[in-house]
Amino acid sequence: MVAAKTRDGFFSFWLIAMGVLIVGCGSSIEPVDVVLHNGKIITVDELHPEVQALGIRGDQIVVVGTNEEVDAYIGETTEVIDLEGQLAIPGFIESHGHFLGVGNAQMQLNLMDVQNWEEIVEMVAAAVEEAQPGQLIRGRGWHQEKWNPLPERNVEGFPLHDQLSEVSPNNPVLLTHASGHATFANARAMEMSGITSATPNPDGGEILRDATGNPIGVFRETASRLLRGASADATPPDPRRQAELAVQEALAKGITSFQDAGSSFETVDLLKNMVDDGSLGIRLWVMLRESNEALAARGKDYRMIGYGDNRLTVRAIKRSIDGALGSRGAWLLEPYSDSPESTGLNTTTPESISETAAWAIDNDFQLCVHAIGDRANRETLDLYQRTFEANPDKTGLRWRDEHTQHLHPDDIPRFAELGVIASMQGVHSTSDGPYVVARLGEQRAAEGAYVWKSLIETGAVVANGTDAPVEDVSPIASYYATVSRRLADGSVFFPEQRLSRLEALKTYTINAAFAAFEEDLKGSLTVGKLADITVLSKDVMTIPEDEISSTEVAHTIVGGRVMYSRAN
Repeated sequence: MVAAKTRDGFFSFWLIAMGVLIVGCGSSIEPVDVVLHNGKIITVDELHPEVQALGIRGDQIVVVGTNEEVDAYIGETTEVIDLEGQLAIPGFIESHGHFLGVGNAQMQLNLMDVQNWEEIVEMVAAAVEEAQPGQLIRGRGWHQEKWNPLPERNVEGFPLHDQLSEVSPNNPVLLTHASGHATFANARAMEMSGITSATPNPDGGEILRDATGNPIGVFRETASRLLRGASADATPPDPRRQAELAVQEALAKGITSFQDAGSSFETVDLLKNMVDDGSLGIRLWVMLRESNEALAARGKDYRMIGYGDNRLTVRAIKRSIDGALGSRGAWLLEPYSDSPESTGLNTTTPESISETAAWAIDNDFQLCVHAIGDRANRETLDLYQRTFEANPDKTGLRWRDEHTQHLHPDDIPRFAELGVIASMQGVHSTSDGPYVVARLGEQRAAEGAYVWKSLIETGAVVANGTDAPVEDVSPIASYYATVSRRLADGSVFFPEQRLSRLEALKTYTINAAFAAFEEDLKGSLTVGKLADITVLSKDVMTIPEDEISSTEVAHTIVGGRVMYSRAN
């Protein structure tokens, strides 16, 4: 009998199965389907933290141990994978990404690595040359804080639309900010959407304007919705193709499970169909993103756990209470240091989210709230606490705070006290680091910005991800940021918040599984759990820190099947 312990003692379960002992040999042993041996396998299981080999039968791990112990399970039909000394770990779990968005980002202009505004203008001009007259030009990934130099004419560092409008006078252009919380539009897109100097700011959004009151082309938060007229006649991207591209990208990056941060009923229908036809190559855990009215009408019908051999789970709701720090949409307790007239934006009222919370707790759904600024995080924790206190019979709910980027020090211990999951993205710390101090000031940044070490030390569960397509979906990049917090210029962003390599690995595996009520299924390479495994080209647990970023995914295994292998 093998004991499997998960999440540092949170839960234990006992598995009794034939042929799972880490001892024994002889003809009585039933051969397994797949063996991985001759490697270094970090299990994230306290009982057997490191082994050389493991065996898989069906979609489950049935034996772990030394090469000799596991090789005894090799039969005539067993597939044997020689790890050749490489590192195998539990499959990466992306704890917060936008699944279709990962695919959609590959179907438009990729602006993530552009160096300045002029480069974007050139890319749009080239796209116009290839486009049909009047065809919508889409792009994503720009971030004004990463440009050098800034545009000569700008408002708060954001360019005016003139150059973009000049190279695309007849084609509407919509360029989504890297954060997803702002949109840049050219004159044609604004004209098609009826935007003028007289257009008022919507609730929870802002149209940036020049000194004369004219829109410069930047639309923050909910103001982006005003631009729908520019895409009204455009052919929408094919959702299935988006999903297919997302699966390919995730598997290539070593991801075996993806926690999707907000999808519609229609998207869930698509994903369920893909499970049925065998084309969903990874596991998905989905947060529904629908209105309170829609949830009340249809939400219960979409709750499912482990559909299709644990391929699809829908048991959570997504809401957003504020915007992003980069676009100054994060909701703060005190004004921005670099914009003293603003405390950011509340994008959905606490009252509306409280209504969602009441429905979620009544219908056994997790609630997941996007909260970036310290005011947004406090409002979210307060809302959760009120809901929990009003429902004392409901315990162990594992409601989630998505992003948790900036906290007031007083709120750090509340995560553990309330049992709220801190769903964070390590890579955001190094991507945002160059401008965080400017936004918040030195003291606020030091005390509360991306403080995952402080959260863990108070007993909170921290899960890791990328927020893709806001960032590259690569877990290796986010893992590196989590352990190094090293910025592009070589400096270290508040090094006291760095995690150890094992702590960081847990945020991407067992902690992520715990955040989804899936720790008994995945998150560690434990006998009886799903055979979801990532094999890496380098030992990220021991190599010099500066080599982590160049590590590649050698194999991605889902349910005992090799779904991706690196080309030799």
